[in-house]
Amino acid sequence: MPWKEWSLMLLRREFVELAIQSEANVKRLCGRFGISRKTGYKWLKRYREAKESGLRDRSRRPQHAPERSSVEVEAKVLAVRDANPAWGARKIQTRLEALSGGEVPAGSTIHAILRRHGRVNLSESSKHQPWQRFEREAPNQLWQMDFKGHFALGNGQRCHPLGMVDDHSRFALCLQACRNEQGETVQQQLTVTFRRYGLPEAMLMDNGAPWGSDRDHLHTVLTVWLLRLGVGVRHGRPWHPETQGKQERFHRSLKAEVLAGPVFGDFAKVQTRFDQWRQVYNHERPHQALGMAVPASRYQVSPRTFPEVLPGIEYSPGDIVRKVQDQGRITFHNRDFRVGTAFRGYPVAVRPTLQEGVFTVHFCSHQIAEIQLRDPS
Repeated sequence: MPWKEWSLMLLRREFVELAIQSEANVKRLCGRFGISRKTGYKWLKRYREAKESGLRDRSRRPQHAPERSSVEVEAKVLAVRDANPAWGARKIQTRLEALSGGEVPAGSTIHAILRRHGRVNLSESSKHQPWQRFEREAPNQLWQMDFKGHFALGNGQRCHPLGMVDDHSRFALCLQACRNEQGETVQQQLTVTFRRYGLPEAMLMDNGAPWGSDRDHLHTVLTVWLLRLGVGVRHGRPWHPETQGKQERFHRSLKAEVLAGPVFGDFAKVQTRFDQWRQVYNHERPHQALGMAVPASRYQVSPRTFPEVLPGIEYSPGDIVRKVQDQGRITFHNRDFRVGTAFRGYPVAVRPTLQEGVFTVHFCSHQIAEIQLRDPS
């Protein structure tokens, strides 16, 4: 299938998968995907009538389910496995159920088929042990974001994969082959993602550039932009990658199912593969942590729309407003206090606390610092 046609199929598939959720706002989704309501309902109707084949521009022959022999069942098991070499028996079983709608072999039977045909590496299987993770209660309460380790392309350039995952649903919101890990690059990809899926309440990211982490650079130009959008900024604990466990797991799957293969020739080829795999990851790949459901079944776009023009910065009449100077400091009670160079030129609000001599500093709706007029004894 030509890439342009495949790309349209990815967009249509993602649109209908999100639109069929029980509380989905179809009108909002049509706007996010850049289509009219008439077109959106047309694809929904076709999808309900013929599933994925209904999303193609040309009709395909109808699917049918003849009685299967054991040889045919094994062939189907192996076909799913060969298309997804890192999937285990439970994922294959769930995927076959979704494809056939009927009875499929038990997980133990599928595992036996895989072993019989040399598709199981016992030493590798023993390494993967389940571990517990926290989970937010609803979609878009928290997104996790990080770069996967960069790797070389066939043309000598290096690719820096940027991934974003919704904490509640594990839905992969972005998987982009980037040329660098600079803040401007991340902001461009966040803008594209925000336009489609809306704004989350907060984002969890790693420590270090371009996110900001240490005492002197807690915030960066990128995270200040997020705060202006009303998106909270969270950082993982230093040297504790499990804080971003879902993003780490996403990257592990990416490595096993995509990056372990042949070297990609250029950025176009690797991005094509990323887009195809993200579709499978969100809509076809069963997730054990979700009770073998797919992420798309638990995700809905955020009702918070991305503003094309940044909102103005306003504070309450009772706030003490100060402008951050070039050195990232403000003057308060004839003393200088550091709030961060990323905020220079912006107004911030100083507010008293219940503790005498202690004030908090706020940028937009977020607290960014605390200052004490008296040195602690």
